[in-house]
Amino acid sequence: MSEVAAMTGAAGSTIFYHFKTKEDIFLAILKNIKDEILLEFETYISRHQFSNGLAMLESTVSFYLNLASARREPFMLLHHRFPYDLAVVNATCREHLEAIYVCFIDLFERAIRLGQEDGSIIQTSARKSAMIIFAMIDGLVRFNTVNLYEAGTLYDELLGLCRRMLQTNHSEK
Repeated sequence: MSEVAAMTGAAGSTIFYHFKTKEDIFLAILKNIKDEILLEFETYISRHQFSNGLAMLESTVSFYLNLASARREPFMLLHHRFPYDLAVVNATCREHLEAIYVCFIDLFERAIRLGQEDGSIIQTSARKSAMIIFAMIDGLVRFNTVNLYEAGTLYDELLGLCRRMLQTNHSEK
């Protein structure tokens, strides 16, 4: 209960006063994870200057991998089946999960659109490309989360695939 209290911000003795069910506790934890992860990404992006959209995309990919490595617990929760089973029957859970994933995809899409504007990224569907890139990155993080493979060892290959997929011919290599 002390771990649950720390995750929810409530005192251990008042957990069941504030939360009537285990589901309510889980939703509070998920909301905290959502708020923390989204803030970390927005803070990261706002504090960095990027030479072009491709550089922003590569930097965001790197930050995602580093964050997933440094903050394993939230990503372990996001890679567990339970939240998605709950989201089928619980609108609040679905909203939190959607907000997390939409934020990730929006960040990659923002970088792709910037790259399309500055000429470093080809003209393609920015949203679909962002979803594909996110799926690749999150797939590697899942390997890491379940201890199947160290995601960081594929970093160069991942960036190479992203570049080949999106880079214009006249962009720096």
